[in-house]
Amino acid sequence: MATSYNDFVGEVQHRVEAGTQAEAVRTIRAVLQTLGERVGEGGATDIAGPLPMEIDRYLLAADHGHTFGFDEFVDRVQAKLNYDDLDLEAAYGTPGDVDPAEAVYRSQAVIELVSQLVPGGDLANVENQLPAEFDDLFEFVDAETKPWDTRE
Repeated sequence: MATSYNDFVGEVQHRVEAGTQAEAVRTIRAVLQTLGERVGEGGATDIAGPLPMEIDRYLLAADHGHTFGFDEFVDRVQAKLNYDDLDLEAAYGTPGDVDPAEAVYRSQAVIELVSQLVPGGDLANVENQLPAEFDDLFEFVDAETKPWDTRE
């Protein structure tokens, strides 16, 4: 399933109930940069390939292969979501007010969307690079019902 940049961003915006596309992009960037930092370069390249090129760069440009646990992953995502980008004159520059639970949910939503685009074996290779404590990150991947599908 190929998707365009606008479709990917729009889907994330819907899933996380972001008020703007800029907030959705900020979410995508925070999650994929952090995932790229945690996994090896090969894993990041495998899952970046099928993504729109405007999005795959978040995985590819990361400083790969850091070792940190799931709590640190969530902290890093949260920090990126709440960081005030002073050099940008756009909605990106507004710091968020995202708590750890929301950072986990946003991460799960982005990873589930990535799972729809990336061949299962490539995603499994990345999942296998992570300790069991990261299983929550992939919670929605095989779930029959997703939270965003049940909203009215």
